[in-house]
Amino acid sequence: MRAGVICTDREHPVLAATAAVLRRAAHEVVFLDPEGEPPFPGHLADVYLLTAKTPNGLALAARLEAYGAPVINSPAATARCQDRGVLAEVARAAGLPYAATVRTGTLGELAAVADGPPVPGFPLVVKSRHSRRGNLVARVDGPARLAELAADRPEEPVIVQEFTANSGWDHKLWVVDGRLFAARRRSELAPGGRGENLPLPLADLPSGWTDTVRRVGEVFDLEVYGVDIVDAGGGTPLIVDINAFPGIRGQAGAPEALAALALRTAGAAGAAGGGPERRTRGDHGSS
Repeated sequence: MRAGVICTDREHPVLAATAAVLRRAAHEVVFLDPEGEPPFPGHLADVYLLTAKTPNGLALAARLEAYGAPVINSPAATARCQDRGVLAEVARAAGLPYAATVRTGTLGELAAVADGPPVPGFPLVVKSRHSRRGNLVARVDGPARLAELAADRPEEPVIVQEFTANSGWDHKLWVVDGRLFAARRRSELAPGGRGENLPLPLADLPSGWTDTVRRVGEVFDLEVYGVDIVDAGGGTPLIVDINAFPGIRGQAGAPEALAALALRTAGAAGAAGGGPERRTRGDHGSS
């Protein structure tokens, strides 16, 4: 089996460990730069892992999928999670306990009307509308803070959510092909900012949370994803973010689960008679 990984950081610990698991079992792993050209149809891998969620990464994955290669997660499902406005609409329409969006616009537009009726009462949570590395996630307690943020990036599209009082801890839940992993971490909205992930046994989660997290995968057609939840009081979950193919750092068993998913997906595509055209015998591509 030949697996391809569409990524911007081939040294990422989870990706490197997953590649090592596959290579130990005599499978081939190649890394694809999303800025590069896609392989020719006759030189495709049996399955691709889409971890680069940049526009070029999504475009590359879409071309590979069009050639017949299975991609985890699909580029369509991945793209749907990149727009937090769309993500919130889909989640709430499906009955998921997702934080409501109360306003959208640019930071400059919000700052201009911060003292008027269009902006709900403070505190608020302001997030970049488009999820990406280095995006904005901030608690805003008044017009002055909003103006400060707008001064740095006035054209940044954002969504605004009401702030829900909580313990200051995010529950980080990850799913790989139905297998759950969990940790907790100080919220980036908490004083002092976020710290390291801390162990969180699944048995310590409030009742019903695992069912909610699995439901996210069904709604968004995701096989590898992360869900950030805060306890809104009495064990009531509030989803504050959903990510396609997150880092899943420090979770024992995650690389093995990813490797098993890649093998199963490639095998299912081959058994169905679909999948990519077979590459030329003896050609190993680039790594």
